[in-house]
Amino acid sequence: MRVRFFMWSVLMFAMLITGCSRESMMKAVTSPEDEKVAKDYIGLLQAHEFDQIENDIDPALKSKTTNLHQTLLAMAAQMPAEQPLSVKLVGSDFLTSNTFHKSKLTYEYQYLDRWVLVTIAVQKKDGISTIIGFNLNKVSKSLENSNKFVLSGKSSLQYLVLALAVIAPLFSFYALVLCIRTKMQGRRWLWIISILLGVGNLSVNWATGKLGFQLVAIQLFSAGAFAPPYGAWVISASLPLGAILFLLRRKELVAPAEKEVATSHS
Repeated sequence: MRVRFFMWSVLMFAMLITGCSRESMMKAVTSPEDEKVAKDYIGLLQAHEFDQIENDIDPALKSKTTNLHQTLLAMAAQMPAEQPLSVKLVGSDFLTSNTFHKSKLTYEYQYLDRWVLVTIAVQKKDGISTIIGFNLNKVSKSLENSNKFVLSGKSSLQYLVLALAVIAPLFSFYALVLCIRTKMQGRRWLWIISILLGVGNLSVNWATGKLGFQLVAIQLFSAGAFAPPYGAWVISASLPLGAILFLLRRKELVAPAEKEVATSHS
């Protein structure tokens, strides 16, 4: 999960500095072969040609589906017969090892009256490809609009996490400037590092309002905001423990010479 988070962070940064679209960045990490396989299966679903799909469904997935043919019929019925106005790759996950390759791609199909999200997961092992996941959801608007960052209509807990994510780094920055300007005994750089890092992690999915909490976590500047391409923003805040401890102990840490100056002026 951390590797994936780092990868999307790098991609989002690259997108900002190069001006690339979200779809371009998504395609940059997705192999053309995986896309072809996924689109071929989706095309078969649209054409109501289920034989190949049923044949390639992984046995483990097939055993969990009570009536596979009826399930595929119901999925195909969600996709109108006309050509979509647009098709976007909005989700891409993959896992590769020496023995297998797994891909999970999500496409957003736009029609006149709806958007349809189609997710298909394929595993290739020993030269044989099998479908390990295939689902379809009709939605009222595009993912880009659904996950847009807006301030209105959110819960009090969402506003609380957002406020903490704004206040915590400001508080840390204040303590950092004070630490740099203070003549102190001991190793200043240790205090600077502790001020820069927040402890714990309280996060909220800005689209759904789902809260998350990690007691054992470290976050730079005690706050963060992240959204993968087409995904929901996740706002997080941490306890600026180092900044708090520094401000509480600052008088003890002041160098003797500065203490004497302060005493003479009092």
